[in-house]
Amino acid sequence: MNRLLVAVCVAAFAVIIGQRIFKLMEMSLYSREIPQKYLPNCQLLKHIDYGSEDLSILRDGLAIISTGLNYPGLPQSEGPGKIYTLDLLDPRLTPVELQIKGDLDRDSFNPHGISIFTDETDKSLSLFVVNHPNQLIGDSQVDIFRFVEEENAIVHLKTIRHELLHSPQEVKVVGDGFLSANGINISPDKRYLYVSDILDHDVEVFERRRGEDLVYVKSVAVGSLCDNIEVDYDTGDLWLGCHPNGAKLKNTVDLEDPPGSEVIRIQNILSEKPIVTQVYADDGHVIMGSSVAAPYGGKLLIGTVYHKALCCDLK
Repeated sequence: MNRLLVAVCVAAFAVIIGQRIFKLMEMSLYSREIPQKYLPNCQLLKHIDYGSEDLSILRDGLAIISTGLNYPGLPQSEGPGKIYTLDLLDPRLTPVELQIKGDLDRDSFNPHGISIFTDETDKSLSLFVVNHPNQLIGDSQVDIFRFVEEENAIVHLKTIRHELLHSPQEVKVVGDGFLSANGINISPDKRYLYVSDILDHDVEVFERRRGEDLVYVKSVAVGSLCDNIEVDYDTGDLWLGCHPNGAKLKNTVDLEDPPGSEVIRIQNILSEKPIVTQVYADDGHVIMGSSVAAPYGGKLLIGTVYHKALCCDLK
């Protein structure tokens, strides 16, 4: 009788585990294959070989790119992470490494998500960087820098560490109630907050109310595992770097079946019928594991978790 009871319990446990594994496989879109959809005049950027996990573009066309994220299971870069700039108005499209000044342990610099804040009083720029100095996502801090464009440098101002900073990837808000909250951004008028719920394949929209309360507005299905969110300054459109099949992200050395890349655009997200468009799609043979995408001046810049960075014409 005891043996039978143990056997029944083991079988029930196996069923539960199997169901959860299958659910995770479904969430990862493990069976999804997407047709390739390319843009004209695409070129891989020089000097960026170990990821471009996050990027942001200033109004003057200068992109700031984080690269060299070291994380267990991913290809490892040689040396610490770096921050680059890229002038999208320069036809040479050559990334330039920023000097890092100030009191920061440069050898352990391991940048993940980034965000830029503009002080409207003096137009000074601050760069916020999620940093995992011990190459562990759970060991995280936010480092704040002053961007000095004329010196091609960022100057370290302060480090923020807190018990609530368990595994940040973006720098704008800490949220609850998501399967996995990844990319976070805000509307141009600062009224609405956008959060990518990567495992639910949605973008959640919240309205900021007086007292910094967040009120849920809606969810917009995107059909992919979308990572970082960039917002067009002028149109308010959302641009998302996505993983079309998350199960393939582990294929870091399998060049026969690499992780693909997908860029999705959401127009009129606050309307009753937002327009969700696939702008770019690749099976991983051009660019692997896209994590961010942003437009500027008729170009589209695409970053990745651990691969390269790609710049294409939108037309």
